Amino acid sequence: MKGAVSLSIFQFSLIYLLLIIVLIIMKKSKVNQTRLLLVASLRMTVQLVIVGYVLQYVFSNPNPLFTVFFLIIMIAFSVNRVISHRTDLNRNFKIAIAASLAFSGLFVLIFFVTIVVRKSIFNPQYTIPLAGMIIGNAMTGVNIAIKTFMDDISNSKSKINTLLNLGVEPKDILKPFANNALETALIPTMNSMLGMGIIFLPGMMTGQMLSGTLPTTAIMYQIAIMIAICTSVCITVFLSLNLGYKSLYNSKKQFL
Repeated sequence: MKGAVSLSIFQFSLIYLLLIIVLIIMKKSKVNQTRLLLVASLRMTVQLVIVGYVLQYVFSNPNPLFTVFFLIIMIAFSVNRVISHRTDLNRNFKIAIAASLAFSGLFVLIFFVTIVVRKSIFNPQYTIPLAGMIIGNAMTGVNIAIKTFMDDISNSKSKINTLLNLGVEPKDILKPFANNALETALIPTMNSMLGMGIIFLPGMMTGQMLSGTLPTTAIMYQIAIMIAICTSVCITVFLSLNLGYKSLYNSKKQFL
């Protein structure tokens, strides 16, 4: 099988014409996010171009230090993305989220690369792309979970106070909120798994086939990465909430 067709700068630039359609629809629908769309498109392009050149160098000059550095940057940015604007979270809750995201992301990544693929965890060709998918989806999942959890608590203050007055343990009050947030965070991943192969072909599989990989091999990799993503999201959210919500009350069973 032949690899993907190389695109010239002109061919590549033609894809941006599609954004004109988006801008027209947004204007017609009075969606005032034109600036955000342009900024997001520009930022995405610049970031990916830079990363592309960096990865080209890293892949050509494999070094464990480069791989470790890349993983640290990925985890740091993902943690910052989740907690930077959450003023409703205390310090211990944020630490729980950061630790959970780092632990689950690395645990699933190391298992996938060393046990399933049987490559060194310091191999940048496998570790960096897989880390991006695993950690990135875990970040999205925990973002959804924390928002759901805190919004539910905010909307149920009277119910929580009533239960406290009745002598119900704080952990028993918060546990259902954590369970609901976990369920909500898993829905996007499970919906993707349900529709995969029939409704759409996922990005990793499509990319591998474009590069000349046999469809059967691409399918096995895609199934494996989706299970890895689901596991990473589940562990990250479960640990973040179950460690984090304990910081919302003190030893006297009072909410802080």
